Amino acid sequence: MDGEPCSHRPPCPGCPRYGAPGIDPGARVRLGRIAAATGGGPLGERGGASFGFRMRARLMVRGRAASPKIGIFQAGSHRIVDLPHCRIHHPRINEVAAAARAAIRATGTRPYADARHAGVLRAIQVVVERGSGRAQVVLVANADEPTSLASLAAALAERLGPALHSLWWNGQPQRTNALLGPHWHRWQPQAGAEAAGAVRESIGGVDVFFPPGAFGQSHLDLADRIVEQIHAWVPDGSTVTELYAGCGSIGLGLLGRCAGIRFVESAPDAVRGLALGLAARPPAERARAEVQATPAERATDALRGAELVIVDPPRKGLDPRVVAALCAAPPARLVYLSCDLDSFARDTHRLVAGGRLQLAELVAFDLFPNTHHVETLARFERRESA
Repeated sequence: MDGEPCSHRPPCPGCPRYGAPGIDPGARVRLGRIAAATGGGPLGERGGASFGFRMRARLMVRGRAASPKIGIFQAGSHRIVDLPHCRIHHPRINEVAAAARAAIRATGTRPYADARHAGVLRAIQVVVERGSGRAQVVLVANADEPTSLASLAAALAERLGPALHSLWWNGQPQRTNALLGPHWHRWQPQAGAEAAGAVRESIGGVDVFFPPGAFGQSHLDLADRIVEQIHAWVPDGSTVTELYAGCGSIGLGLLGRCAGIRFVESAPDAVRGLALGLAARPPAERARAEVQATPAERATDALRGAELVIVDPPRKGLDPRVVAALCAAPPARLVYLSCDLDSFARDTHRLVAGGRLQLAELVAFDLFPNTHHVETLARFERRESA
């Protein structure tokens, strides 16, 4: 257990298991029961760094221009816990937050006020590029055009200097809990290829690109180990379908040794990131790739002929139509990466209930240290005698 106390607890709710080693004991027991009930063998566990690992952060902005607060909401409220020295964040994120506080004060930029739906700056998203250490920064505005934050952007860029990877404006003028809105503008770099504004990460031996609106894992070193394990479960020459493919963190690194991969992804920003990743691969690899930019539940035809299927769904888990298709015509192997234990338990029960798929291996990754959350990786095999 790390003995250094956190200066933000309480009231910060971000680390309910602060300093506790390993995955949540309740999650461990529950996953062990799932493995025992379905023949999945003993539960494997993988952990990594518990502090300074978070490469992505979404920080809300409230307070006044003279004394802004940048952090996360207290539990059950819109009151902000200011986080100037978060030990979970990569140091660059804390640096960006400090520069933003100074820039807000210097420019008189008004933070957002929930009750009145007033003020300009709602949030700041920061993504640190591992290789360069630079920060991709998004300023989220209560506006539908970027003019109101132009002076803040200039002041922030001046303070961050070479530590800045790219600087973006996002417009979210609606009363909503959705952080990002539909409007985008790139301030820096002002010219160049589209990839210039995307964070580039080396994952699974290839470059993967993340535009600012795309999902990415925050604990990259441990996410690398997840991808490494998935790749170890994919035989050379396989025909693969990946549902909920995102920017290609898993599948892009398999193109060099698979017969073909169908990528299914519906989020526009993720599809753009995937296109950048494919463009960076050699022509022979690109020829093995097929992209279906559609929701997984509308692309069950992509499962036909796949020897191996990889799924990495959002918290709600697999769409019922996807489960039904997998049960009706199971692939030889199914790899399931889950970020929610409830939906994973439900989907596992449905997948094995028909008797044609069995859980062969289950590994828990402590991708969210200091919390109750756990990332679960499962390997299912088709019962050849079924």
